[in-house]
Amino acid sequence: MNKSELFNRLVNGEAIGRTLFRPILMHFAARISGNTYGEFASDYKVLVANNLKAMEKVDADMVGLISDPYRETAAFGTKISFPDEEVPRCKGLIVESIEDAKALKNPDVYKNTRTVDRIKGAELFQKELKGEVPVIGWIEGPLAEACDLTGLSNMLLQLMVDPDFSNILLDKCMKTAKDFAEAQIIAGCDIIGMGDAICSQIDLDTYNSYIKERHREIIDLIHEKGAKVKLHICGDIAHLLPSLADLSVDILDIDHMVDLQQSYEILGKDIIRCGNIDPVFVMDKTPEEVEKACKGIVQKEKGRKFILSAGCEICVDTPIINLQAMRTASL
Repeated sequence: MNKSELFNRLVNGEAIGRTLFRPILMHFAARISGNTYGEFASDYKVLVANNLKAMEKVDADMVGLISDPYRETAAFGTKISFPDEEVPRCKGLIVESIEDAKALKNPDVYKNTRTVDRIKGAELFQKELKGEVPVIGWIEGPLAEACDLTGLSNMLLQLMVDPDFSNILLDKCMKTAKDFAEAQIIAGCDIIGMGDAICSQIDLDTYNSYIKERHREIIDLIHEKGAKVKLHICGDIAHLLPSLADLSVDILDIDHMVDLQQSYEILGKDIIRCGNIDPVFVMDKTPEEVEKACKGIVQKEKGRKFILSAGCEICVDTPIINLQAMRTASL
């Protein structure tokens, strides 16, 4: 049984004989072949090759196109720089007023270099893997993208003082998220990851007022196009779990701040929870300590829909043997 078949059985609630393992790999994957992070984030051929090599070395059950939050931001018109060993940087904000938000044009994701690069990455993954390993595409959630366009502090302020500004900008971000998700599904992605980490920093009422139904609309579009959804909101989302429970998300990332048992009790048996080891623990501890901790989680999650992972991105300096220990624990 190949890895795509194993994942489909997990989605359907069928026994698969082991726990799936999917660490979030970005800078770690760039380093695995000696590439810089700038090369990894700007060239889909490097990103795909390095993810395939990482999959081979740690026997991960999925591959992904995640690299940085500025694909859609570049398509909207922001200039992006690529430092060698840092996450790409946004070189300016293009939305500073409600007039800017109204004038903002939704881009054609097939005409911007950065969005096309990710689309080509999906195509190359499918060419190399021939449908035997799930491919995870990636989009920014509407609040995350709005923060990229207008600044994090400003967007959080606008949520409190200017609903018109907030709704205009969030709607435009949602539309581009849907366009980008559909393009990646057409290119071959089986799952679309949606990163909206800033949501962990807002209260439940604000999430329900501004974000929840936009998340639902994106999730429904992804399902309509035939793919699954992996929602990533790193940080403490315990306060959001009751609202996330009815979004029909297929996979929900659970960071180490959130209790796995509590998340199961609130989310129910149908949502695949993915997590929740602290990435710093994975980096700093011995392989034996990592394996022991992961085995404890795997045992507690036995019989439930669960994927073993760190709660967020694997740190760049993590010893590869520690990820191999996680894989051993999942078998």
